[in-house]
Amino acid sequence: QVQLVESGGGLVQPGGSLRLSCAASGSISTIYTMGWYRQAPGNRRELVATITSGGSTNYADSVKGRFTISRDNAKNTVYLQMNSLKPEDTALYSCNCNLRGGSFNTYLAIWGQGTLVTVSS
Repeated sequence: QVQLVESGGGLVQPGGSLRLSCAASGSISTIYTMGWYRQAPGNRRELVATITSGGSTNYADSVKGRFTISRDNAKNTVYLQMNSLKPEDTALYSCNCNLRGGSFNTYLAIWGQGTLVTVSS
């Protein structure tokens, strides 16, 4: 009954920008930390950035200064603004959301289906 829907991926040239969005919907009472993770072919999934309900953020060293995570609590949505993109940023980007909700109002950790970001000239 709870799902995440991501959007905003695509093909961009090195140095370009993209903005990812992830909206949570369904039976939700409280959303805690939201985050973005990525997995490149042949690599393990890695953390990109997280943001708490109070707005505290955490970034991977590889994206600090280039990516910005934000959230709109009224819309149950988290964003990832990606600037100065590099070919090594190419990956499947997935949204994660820790929340309380569902049929029994329990703690859930939900993943989106992922959106592909390709940085290439």
